[in-house]
Amino acid sequence: MLIRLILIAAAIYLIYRLFWKKKPKMPFATRSRESGHEEVLVQDPWCKSYVPKGQAISLHHAGETLYFCSPECKERFLAKSESHEQEG
Repeated sequence: MLIRLILIAAAIYLIYRLFWKKKPKMPFATRSRESGHEEVLVQDPWCKSYVPKGQAISLHHAGETLYFCSPECKERFLAKSESHEQEG
């Protein structure tokens, strides 16, 4: 009885591992379907999401280029950075 239970558990585990494919949590590049070339992903500093660099909204701030997923994230970032500048 115990051997049968161990064999069933092992079979379930093997089936699980065979069909379960982990997706990367933080992809850094993706392949564009239209053009077939790799597109670099950039991280939004406000919401921490990843966006293709070609579709991101850019901002030159404090000597570096930042990329945002949406105008809302860009505005929130600017509002917070302006409040920090006024405090300092």
